Amino acid sequence: MFDTLSDRFERTFQRLRGEATITEANIAETAKEIRRALVDADVNYTVAKRFANRVKEAALGRDVLTAVKPGQLLVKITQEELAAFMGSTHSGLNIKGKPAVILMSGLQGSGKTTHSAKLALHLRTNMGKRPLLVACDVYRPAAIDQLEVMAKRVGADVFTQREQKDPVEIALAAMRHARSHGNDVVIVDTAGRLAVDEDMMDEIARIKQAVEPSETLFVVDAMTGQDAVKTAQAFHERLAFDGVILTKMDGDTRGGAALSIREETGKPVKFIGTGEKPEALEPFHPDRMAQRILGMGDVVTLVEKAQAQFDEESAKKLERKIRKNSFDFEDFLEQVQQVKKMGNVKDLLAMVPGMGKAMRGMDIDDDAFKHIEAIIRSMTPQERQHPDTLNGSRRSRIAAGSGRNVQEVNQLIKQFGEMKKMMKMMNASGNRRGLSGMMSRTGIPGGMKMPR
Repeated sequence: MFDTLSDRFERTFQRLRGEATITEANIAETAKEIRRALVDADVNYTVAKRFANRVKEAALGRDVLTAVKPGQLLVKITQEELAAFMGSTHSGLNIKGKPAVILMSGLQGSGKTTHSAKLALHLRTNMGKRPLLVACDVYRPAAIDQLEVMAKRVGADVFTQREQKDPVEIALAAMRHARSHGNDVVIVDTAGRLAVDEDMMDEIARIKQAVEPSETLFVVDAMTGQDAVKTAQAFHERLAFDGVILTKMDGDTRGGAALSIREETGKPVKFIGTGEKPEALEPFHPDRMAQRILGMGDVVTLVEKAQAQFDEESAKKLERKIRKNSFDFEDFLEQVQQVKKMGNVKDLLAMVPGMGKAMRGMDIDDDAFKHIEAIIRSMTPQERQHPDTLNGSRRSRIAAGSGRNVQEVNQLIKQFGEMKKMMKMMNASGNRRGLSGMMSRTGIPGGMKMPR
């Protein structure tokens, strides 16, 4: 996301690297380039001009330290203004009531149903809630079926009334069901249309009046650019929503919607959808997003993703096995699966400072680990626990079972042996920083080079 905008900002600040001092002239030129970059990213011209003027005013009023170069200063100011432009700090969900109600709104095709389920998973795994998904889209074919399938995937309860055609009555019945079945959050998935129309607005307004949600969220496709902002304004005028979920932020989007919605509606972006998997929902942090746009990475989010998957007990168990030099393919497979849960590999690497630019244009398979997994899963439990038993005939059988060739199997086993030697050396030297240090030496998550 934001690759085009990041490239334009980078070229703009590069021009200042040869400047010895900051002047009104080079500040004005930088502000003009920032405005052009934002317009190219599909930000409304008036909004882009307003932002560029903020950067210009902040730069002209800043005391310049002799140790700070003009380019560095403008990057810092732009980062601060970008963060403020998008809302400064993360706006969390307002979960109040017994049960609390979250009303999902938006056009058809924006991703309401999918992101209702993603939100349920977020509430269940990160906030300890027991959400109930409610199917109030009685018009779109298979909408109820889709919500049931998604609810099963994320481990959430679902409420449907297939014979009932009044979404208000469905929502009220769902509230009664939640109270009697111990669900503390109700997520109401409403119907959408291909465009804003009076019937849709009237229906969702009646649902809102009936269930009195503590949180009304507007779900919008980020790839629609300025149209996303116009649609958000139309919904906000009628519905007075509390926040926005921007979907398809992993796609070929120029990012204008993410930058403009807060400015235009006064309401914060609360979450962004970054992929198709149920876990691909991120809380929106304006300050971190500003860092990503300016190529600074986002280490905090990366650490949070890791912490969500690697629990303390598992880490201690892994450390004990490494100390005893008994780390085997079973353990390695478990680590691979945990890394995969963190999200798209390319997005994760882009959070490392400097890596975003280095990987731009590179095609990194989201299933980059699948060949390694296939090889390990073709081993018997005995072979995974005792890699030294893997002789020639066993390797041939594993290759045939995994659909890979014997050379790839040999390569994986060889690299695994080298990794274990490294662990042994780390233990001998007293360096027990764990698997992360060993991974960094071998280049990729898991310490293995991907079989090709």
